[in-house]
Amino acid sequence: METREATSPDTRAGAAGALLADARPQGRPASRDDFGRTIDYLRIAITDRCNYRCVYCMPATGVAFKPHESIMTYEEIERFVRIAAEYGIKHIRLTGGEPLVRKGVCDLARGISEIPGIEDISITTNGSLLTRYADELVRSGVSRVNISLDTLDPAVFHAVSRVGNLEDALAGIDAALAAGFKTVKINTVAVRSLNQDFLGLARMSVDRPLHVRFIEYMPIGDDDIELEGDDSADYQSIAGVAGWSQKDTIPTEELRALISSRGEEAGLGPLVSARGHRPDGHGPADYWHFEGALGTVGFISAMSNHFCASCNRLRLTADGNLRPCLFSDVEVKVREYLRAGDDDAVRDAFERALRLKPEAHVTEGTERYMSQIGG
Repeated sequence: METREATSPDTRAGAAGALLADARPQGRPASRDDFGRTIDYLRIAITDRCNYRCVYCMPATGVAFKPHESIMTYEEIERFVRIAAEYGIKHIRLTGGEPLVRKGVCDLARGISEIPGIEDISITTNGSLLTRYADELVRSGVSRVNISLDTLDPAVFHAVSRVGNLEDALAGIDAALAAGFKTVKINTVAVRSLNQDFLGLARMSVDRPLHVRFIEYMPIGDDDIELEGDDSADYQSIAGVAGWSQKDTIPTEELRALISSRGEEAGLGPLVSARGHRPDGHGPADYWHFEGALGTVGFISAMSNHFCASCNRLRLTADGNLRPCLFSDVEVKVREYLRAGDDDAVRDAFERALRLKPEAHVTEGTERYMSQIGG
């Protein structure tokens, strides 16, 4: 697959570029793009590999993994983070694929945590390996964890992930809470074609300090994925999830009203705004909760209510490209400059990525699958 790269700096004069050029020797200025947004959050995909094959993330056969030599080394990632910190990047999230399938992830987290200017490190995982790594991740400086969980039905979980077991994900959640992460969030992609127990997922926030976030289904990757599996009811029940379509996106307002009404019916009361009870983090979720709950219920409205105006992030792919926008295939190469030892070229690439960050995204699908971008 070819990715489109910006081959020359944006021709706009770019107040951001001028500001950064002037401020670079001064230390750590606040990075601003051409639309005045402060960019202080970097998501790093440390691998494109995953031990699941989720239907909305990749085809059943998986995707063509990048050869080992194309993936950024941990030393290269750390060098890039040091440079990014010069521009005010403070918050790092490690993603994949599944980041915990790559050996040495805790060593990487420890190294990043020692970089001046980095204030916190978080990780996104499917949870299946957290029983093995949760304690060490906390000791290595990872303060927050997001765990993907789309259903509480074991059969549907296996069908959606194609290879995963619900028991492993639930054990991972228990391990994360026991390890003492500052914040534990659950990420649920809401898909109309799935038979998801939205209230059951939301009520996980009642008795434990879990922050359950519902994410609108988004057009990432090929929109014509064929669902390959047997003819069982579990596979047939998710046939509509094989490729993204607008009909499978449940708008946040509809979903929140549904969970709220079902919560009332179940005796939990309605959802109320979680003002003053927001969990730590730097994402775009709108948080609610059931009265007296230890956690919250969040909604990420990537489709129905774009949050581009407050977007604060860049993404670094596992093969070393800076991606200014999740929904755009424009990428800026940095790996080759890191391997050449040319830190000034890396700085120029960072500044260029800032200038290329669009004012708003266009939801038309992308060339890369979500597992290749890092979310």
